Amino acid sequence: MPMPDTRKLQKILLNLGYRYKDIMNEAPVLIGPFTQLLTMRGISLGGPVKDSLLDVIEKAGIIVENGMIRDIGKYQDLLETWDVKKGTLEEIDESLVIIPGIVDPHTHICWAGSRHHDFSMRLEGMSYQDIAQTGGGIWSTVLHTREASLDDLVVNTRTRADELLRNGTTTIEVKSGYGLNFETELKMLEAIFNANKLVAPDLISTCLAAHILPKDYDGSADEYLMEVAERLLPQILRQKLSKRVDIYIDENAFSAEQAKKYLAKAIELGFDTVVHADQFMAGGSHIAVELKALSADHLEVSTESEIKALANSNTIPVALPGSSIGLGEPYTPARKLLDAGGSLAIGSDWNPGSAPMGDLLVQASILAVFQKLTIAETLAGITFRAAAALNLSDRGVLDKGKLADFVAFPVDEYQEIFYNQGRIKPSKVWKEGVLVYSKT
Repeated sequence: MPMPDTRKLQKILLNLGYRYKDIMNEAPVLIGPFTQLLTMRGISLGGPVKDSLLDVIEKAGIIVENGMIRDIGKYQDLLETWDVKKGTLEEIDESLVIIPGIVDPHTHICWAGSRHHDFSMRLEGMSYQDIAQTGGGIWSTVLHTREASLDDLVVNTRTRADELLRNGTTTIEVKSGYGLNFETELKMLEAIFNANKLVAPDLISTCLAAHILPKDYDGSADEYLMEVAERLLPQILRQKLSKRVDIYIDENAFSAEQAKKYLAKAIELGFDTVVHADQFMAGGSHIAVELKALSADHLEVSTESEIKALANSNTIPVALPGSSIGLGEPYTPARKLLDAGGSLAIGSDWNPGSAPMGDLLVQASILAVFQKLTIAETLAGITFRAAAALNLSDRGVLDKGKLADFVAFPVDEYQEIFYNQGRIKPSKVWKEGVLVYSKT
C-alpha cells in the first residue's frame, strides 16, 4: 500500500498504535484539486431525497487542520489565498470524486471461527432457525469465540476493520454478543477497545450480551437479562468499554416485554440503546420507538404499523441488505420508510452467519436497485444518516468544523460509484485529514 513520502512516518506510527491526534500535522493542509466533491450538506435526516439536492462542488479542495475541516470550496479559490509558509499542499494529479467517509452502523466483526456449514445447510433448504436448533447458528460462533484468546480476537477485528477501510469505511460500529457469558463478553469488548488503537477507522463498541439466551445458562431468559443488567453492564461502564446496549427481539431470542425491561435498566445506567428488530418477527421496532432507542436494525418484516411508528419517531431505521442476501430473505422496506418521512441508514451486518460478505458498497447498491433508492438516498444512508444512528454529529458531512474523513473514487462523475454496484473501490481514504490508504 504505497503512501506519499510526507505520510510515511505517520503511517509507521499508526501501525505502532499511535492515534491520529498524537501525530497529525498541526499546520493546515490544502488537499486537491478533486474532480467532484459531494458534501452531503443541506439534506434532512428523514424523508426521500432527489439527486438534484446533492451539493456537488466541481474542481474542489479541502483545507484540513488538526483533523478537522477548516474550509472547503473551489480549489482555485482556496489556492489563491493559500500561504505556503503557514501550511502545506497535498496536490492531487488524477481524476477523483470525493464523498464523506463511509459509516457502517451495524457490524459483528469481532468473532472467531466460521459458519460455512450453516451456509451449505441453507442452500439445501434449512431455515436460519432450523440451523440454530441443530447446534449451528449463533451458538456455533459463541463456542469458537469463547475458545479464542484476547489477542486472537484483536487480530481478527483489526484485519476486518482494515478491509472495511479499503472499501472506504472510516467509522465502524462493532458488537459483542458471541460471548454470552460475562468473561467472554468482556473479552470481546476489550478486544474491540484494543483494536481501535491499531486501526484507522473509529470502532464504536456495542454490548450485545442479549443476543440469545445462552444454551449453557441454568435459568430463565428473564433471570439472564437481570444478571446482565445488574452485574455485567455496570462493569462495562466502570471499565469504559462501551456506552451502547443492544438486544435481539425475536422468537429464538428475547420477547418484546423482556427487551423493554432490560433496555429500561440500561437507559437508567446511562447507556444509549439500539434494537435488533423485525428480522423474522414484527413488533420489535415499537419497543425501540417507545424507549427512544437510537436505532432499530434489520426491519425485514416490518409492516405498515412499524413503518409508521418509525417514521414518526427519532429512532433511525437501519437496513441490513447483507443479511437479506445471505439468508435469501426480503429486504428492509426502505422505500416505504423514506416515503413515510422516516430516515434510513444502511449497514453491512458483517458477521460469520447471515451476512459474511461485509461489503457495504455492494450491499447498498443492490438495496438501491431493489428498493428504488436514489443515489442521494443511498449516499445519505451510508454517511450522515448512518452517523446519526450512532449518535455522532461530527461526521458524515463534509463541511467546516466536521471531521476530515473522506474517500476518493477513481471516477469522473459521482453516479459511477453506484452505477458500477460496488465494483469500483476507493483509491484513497483520509481519516482526520491523514491519508491512511492509497491504492496507487
